[in-house]
Amino acid sequence: STSAAAGVSNPKATVDITAVRNDLMSIAQAERGHFALEGKYASLDELISSRALTIAHQRLPYSYEVAISGSSFRAIATRHGEETSASPREISLDENMEFHVSD
Repeated sequence: STSAAAGVSNPKATVDITAVRNDLMSIAQAERGHFALEGKYASLDELISSRALTIAHQRLPYSYEVAISGSSFRAIATRHGEETSASPREISLDENMEFHVSD
């Protein structure tokens, strides 16, 4: 399950993690669409300004960024604020649509 994969034990954190994972999926889909049209990946700002993506730069306590390297990308959500074992520090999704979680 999503909560088990992310190491989440409380219901509120599970909802937040699910929403963050959905946002990362949206970013990845926008990246794939941009690559199909332009032959390259785009920054998060480019995706938002071109209206390829309609999410914000953050879903507290997470902020989003995209790391681009040639023919690959990683959509990254990083948790900010107080340390808690209820949610992972970083969740990312790569060009292969594989999630990675860091506590």
